[in-house]
Amino acid sequence: MKKTITLTAIVCTLVMNAQTKITYPESKKIDHIDTYFGEKINDPYRWLEDDRSAETEAWVKAQNVVTYDYLAQIPYRNQLKTRMEQLWNYEKISAPFKEGDYTYYYKNNGLQNQSVLFRKDKNGKEELFLDPNTFSKDGTTSLGGINFSKDGSLVAYSISEGGSDWRKVIVLDAKTKKIIGDTIVDVKFSGVSWYKNEGFYYSSYDKPEGSELSAKTDQHKLYYHKLNTSQKTDKLIYGGDVKRRYVGGGVSEDENYLFISAANSTSGNELYYLDLSKPNSKIVTLIDNYENDNDVLDNKGSKIYLVTNYKAPNKRVVTFDIANPAKENWKDCIAENKNVLSPNTGSGYIFASYMKDAVSFIKQYDYNGKLVRDIELPGVGTAGGFGGKEKETTLYFSFTNYVTPNTIYTFDPKTGKSEIYQQPKVDFNSSNYESKQVFYTSKDGTKVPMIITYKKGTVLNGKNPTILYGYGGFNISLTPAFSISNAVWLENGGIYAVANLRGGGEYGKEWHDAGTQFKKQNVFDDFIAAADYLIKENYTSSDYLAIKGGSNGGLLVGAVMTQRPDLIKVALPAVGVLDMLRYHTFTAGAGWAYDYGTADQSAEMFEYIKGYSPVHNVKAGTKYPATLVTTGDHDDRVVPAHSFKFAAELQAKQSGDNPVLIRIEVNAGHGAGKSVAATIQENVDMQVFTLYNMGIKNLK
Repeated sequence: MKKTITLTAIVCTLVMNAQTKITYPESKKIDHIDTYFGEKINDPYRWLEDDRSAETEAWVKAQNVVTYDYLAQIPYRNQLKTRMEQLWNYEKISAPFKEGDYTYYYKNNGLQNQSVLFRKDKNGKEELFLDPNTFSKDGTTSLGGINFSKDGSLVAYSISEGGSDWRKVIVLDAKTKKIIGDTIVDVKFSGVSWYKNEGFYYSSYDKPEGSELSAKTDQHKLYYHKLNTSQKTDKLIYGGDVKRRYVGGGVSEDENYLFISAANSTSGNELYYLDLSKPNSKIVTLIDNYENDNDVLDNKGSKIYLVTNYKAPNKRVVTFDIANPAKENWKDCIAENKNVLSPNTGSGYIFASYMKDAVSFIKQYDYNGKLVRDIELPGVGTAGGFGGKEKETTLYFSFTNYVTPNTIYTFDPKTGKSEIYQQPKVDFNSSNYESKQVFYTSKDGTKVPMIITYKKGTVLNGKNPTILYGYGGFNISLTPAFSISNAVWLENGGIYAVANLRGGGEYGKEWHDAGTQFKKQNVFDDFIAAADYLIKENYTSSDYLAIKGGSNGGLLVGAVMTQRPDLIKVALPAVGVLDMLRYHTFTAGAGWAYDYGTADQSAEMFEYIKGYSPVHNVKAGTKYPATLVTTGDHDDRVVPAHSFKFAAELQAKQSGDNPVLIRIEVNAGHGAGKSVAATIQENVDMQVFTLYNMGIKNLK
């Protein structure tokens, strides 16, 4: 008989001071041996992978009791939460978008758990259209996405329950708000793309055997759902006789084509199309390999506008006739240059958003590739938007940086003039703070950018509490953006630094590839060099430095804290990929192999991955930093077992008195759709844990 862990037997009474020795819940060890290329690897906490077992549930509860007891006794926890709520409590309004006879926009009065979708008619009369706060009593069911038919008369919206990636899709008559047909279930990693008012395309996996939150899902399928029919009769469009991990379909604005993207990894994709104007047409191949990233931007009749990094690591826009898609027929519309391109379309123009050293600048082109103008932005930071339907006369864009709250602007594509549309009223004086971009040298001599933000007049004496944040993977770029949580950190004298590591997309495909597979250590070296720079330049010191990252960034934190435990005082790995030998066996994890490789592909790759896998590099007798691992029990992107096993290893092997705690949010997933209340409390807990373990006794 397995013994169920009981809380009363294992939870200690905590007497709080910075050197408290914590009695952790029991994490039993059961030998479980896996063999990789002749080498035996013990996985004693394999039992924690079973997210449906009573023992795992009891372990989660026990860990949370210890963690929350510790956090509750930090003297300024409530004070910091009060300030965070004060700053968070301002009205937030999104850019509007027109659908049919209405103009829609999201609004949050400040502390609502989920933003509410409103609309105005042609007379300016406002009404509530959809309130996600009514989806569940505890605010854990969120709006996943919303898509209107071309004429705006029908709408399909998806919901996520408990933060899961599995979604349900509900269809409404937009005018009456009455539900049409049955709810579509078991939808995952999918948008909804309407074809006329007849139905829509969506993607999903077959429900896996075993736990739907952790079992492997690797055959994605594209379906067509006809309105007022049973989901059981939905037509399989792609993915039945061919196995692809990621499949998506989108209908062109003129509704003549369905474009299908198919991939086995998060980088590189095939491309197909279906001619919807011809009955019984067959799927036609446009691109038959995964060597590059290819996305259809738009079409003008049979002329296709494609965004690609084929022979253009920083991307370009090419055109070709759909009947002659061979690469030798491609013509540059917007040629590649030295900065990374992310284009959008609206009002009959192409808006080329470029990134130079992680900062935005925008150029407006016509569909012949002729430059119309360079768009003047409000400052140095991140601009996004400029998207819209072809006939829109006014577009919108957002602008933000680390000290400027996200502000919405109108943009006239004919004149190039912009005006403030919605400027948030945040109780934060941006003029008291500054951001500085520096370039530091990594281990192999590579120059890496980092933006450091702090209160003006900060004395560089090595004693400033500092959070160093990073990601370094999957071609994701970290660009300047305002955060209430970071604003509170800055108010309390903290420094916030963001390093643009290799593996990200800040300098295109070459920068991304330089942090993948056998080059993954470059990412960790870049992060370590960023920490060394901050210490060398007296922004902070090892006693006042925390490192933070989520998902792939959680791997980053886990790898760096196990490689250089002496470098930092606090580690904050969130929803991290931490068991690198087994990540590809859960949910859609096998699709991450472009970045990581897998332990199964070769002996060399196994040895390389094992060399940095955080779970496998925790060593007994080592003094690790104070660590707060965070995850969600419904995370089906990076399953919480990664975090469970890492915390168990650290608690068993930690020497010294630095606490190792794990905070497991219940009914929460990888992060998307998390309620405002839960988000605030999680940020408060990470900050007070960090400050407390740096020896900070009072807030400024």
